[in-house]
Amino acid sequence: MNKFIMSIMLLLLSCLTVKAQKSDIQIQVLSEKEPIIGANVYLESEQKLAVTDTDGKVHFSNISNGKQNITISYLGFETLKKTIQIPSQSAFVFHLEPNENELEEVVLQTSRTSRTVRKIPTRIEFIGSEELEEKATMNPTNISMVLRESTGIQMQQTSLSSGNSNIKIQGLDGRYTQLLRDGFPLYSGFSSGLSIMQIPPLDLKQFEIIKGSSSTLYGGGAIAGLVNMISKTPDEEADLDIMLTQTHALGSTANVFYSKRNKRFGTTLYSSAHYQKAYDPEDDDFSNLPKTKSISFNPKFFYYPSEKTTLWLGVNGTYDDRIGGDMTTIKSGQNGIHQYTEDNVSKRFSTQAVYKTQLDSLSNFNIKNSVSYFDRTLKVPDFTFSGKQINSFTEVSYERATAKTDWILGANVYSVNFDEADESVLQRDQKELTYGLFANSIFDISENWILETGLRTDYNADWGFFPLPRISLLYKNENGISSRIGGGLGYKIPDIFTEEAESINFKNVLGIDKDNLKAERSYGMNYDVNFQTKLGEIGFSANQLFYVTAIQNALLLNSSGTNFKFENAPEIILSKGAETNIKFNYKDFKWFLNYAFIDTRLHYLAGNPQKPLTPKHNIGSVIMYESEAWRIGFETYYTGKQVLSNGTNSRDYTTMGFLLMRNFKWGALFSNFENFTDRRQSRFSSLVLPTHNNPTFPEIYAPTDGFIFSLGIIIKPFGNKEH
Repeated sequence: MNKFIMSIMLLLLSCLTVKAQKSDIQIQVLSEKEPIIGANVYLESEQKLAVTDTDGKVHFSNISNGKQNITISYLGFETLKKTIQIPSQSAFVFHLEPNENELEEVVLQTSRTSRTVRKIPTRIEFIGSEELEEKATMNPTNISMVLRESTGIQMQQTSLSSGNSNIKIQGLDGRYTQLLRDGFPLYSGFSSGLSIMQIPPLDLKQFEIIKGSSSTLYGGGAIAGLVNMISKTPDEEADLDIMLTQTHALGSTANVFYSKRNKRFGTTLYSSAHYQKAYDPEDDDFSNLPKTKSISFNPKFFYYPSEKTTLWLGVNGTYDDRIGGDMTTIKSGQNGIHQYTEDNVSKRFSTQAVYKTQLDSLSNFNIKNSVSYFDRTLKVPDFTFSGKQINSFTEVSYERATAKTDWILGANVYSVNFDEADESVLQRDQKELTYGLFANSIFDISENWILETGLRTDYNADWGFFPLPRISLLYKNENGISSRIGGGLGYKIPDIFTEEAESINFKNVLGIDKDNLKAERSYGMNYDVNFQTKLGEIGFSANQLFYVTAIQNALLLNSSGTNFKFENAPEIILSKGAETNIKFNYKDFKWFLNYAFIDTRLHYLAGNPQKPLTPKHNIGSVIMYESEAWRIGFETYYTGKQVLSNGTNSRDYTTMGFLLMRNFKWGALFSNFENFTDRRQSRFSSLVLPTHNNPTFPEIYAPTDGFIFSLGIIIKPFGNKEH
């Protein structure tokens, strides 16, 4: 009995001793004297992660006494590693130093992790807010300027009359690129040709571009890559931007963005209006810029029930009316030989909802949903193509991040419902419902090696299963050298909305034959090396990329009597090439150089010819001077010869642009001289072929609008804080 009582007492004493070895601590993170909100504080041995609150503080409970290794990191600051002694102190204060190379600490949302650029094995290109602001002054109506001047990306105009354009990444058609906004696939199918022209850039915070197959994380359609546009979010300080722009080509644009957050609620409000008169720079009586009236409105509402949870809801509405063609017909209607116009009227409405919550110090749970509605009517003489498309997307995901491993597990469902107008002779309705399961992990093998693996399985009742594995490996060292190699599979479900069908306005194009067609599939890989260093006071960085992508069962539009029919290519499309990016920076000066070699071959044709309208060689140079008061930029772009569909070669050409911006406390004034050497296709070959009342439009391989001069003003009533 005494032994039993003694054992109980020893057990209780042991428990009390263990309890006494635990402590509660507080850590505060500051920059100079200001608290840093949202910094990550990680206790290594406890494997506990917390995020600093509005006072820059975190609290940890039941921490073992003794030495503890902690890591503190935050965007734009040097990562701090320290060892603390517990219980000698219960409160600690640490100061972070700004990072001279801020790009190293940029967190990319497309990766679906909280890792920085330097620790992500997947190659992701980043375009930040400053460059977006610069491109917004050059083209405030849409994002085409941002994408066109990125290495290896070509904006392919498909219609002179409407200005429709598609993104071509590394020589592959636009339908192989997935356009996302805040992770939502909102722009595809019937709307894809006009989407680029209907997304203004002012309310966007950053662009993230993945080249090569990205279907594991984001599903079908990302064979060539994806572009994820990240919207601005509200801050505690109110922000109001008003941008007004006028071009000599008779275009007027107004953009307004407002954001504000308090403790529990926040909002961003964005609206844009654009009016463009029909513009004919060569006086051939056909417009090079269509007459356009466009209005967009995009409010978002944020709710923060706790420091760990965020809920936001967004709505986007766009009305766009553009008519191009015969200038006389546009101004006064049809008469005599003046007959031809192309009229596009489109209406877009979409909703987005996102719920994010932190389950514990290591885990997050996310739910997102979007519904988009697109209504478009396209009219040319004697033909109308009209329809409505409703897309929906729902995803649930779980994320877990430890010191060495990041995991994400998720499931989603994506639906597409295209309904062609009842009066159409060819009823080309299409309904698709795709279910997906995916898992992705990033594992730190060591300080120098990081491995990323992923697997997605999509299922569509009409097209079957699509297993999509991928793998990427990153090597990095402290000498400024890093290298990535990776590859994966992709797929694309066929629909009628291809560049070839768009170029003939979908006239006499037969619907998708699900019994005889196969889904397009791809495989590809890329390898790149990155190096950065300091040459005295000159910063230098270089990135060299090599890639290859193959597409099986490519969707072709072939003639079938008086109609056009979709068929699968019997052999592959193979795109391979290289991209070089070099950057120098010295004080307020920056110089960017890039080169893209694109070799895209059609193996289903004799001789494996180069894909039409795909220049093999592209070279770019941008010189920027940026100070608190001035922003001055000069850019030069060379586009090499392109093979046309008839087998002939186009002319090569060089365009130049000049930007001048003066910053003030209240905002900025700017002027832009885009393509001031006036390189346009009509200087090399005709844009319109006879007859006047029934014109033929050759392929577009060069700019059609030529020199554009614009003046503008940016008003920031709350102060020009960005500078």
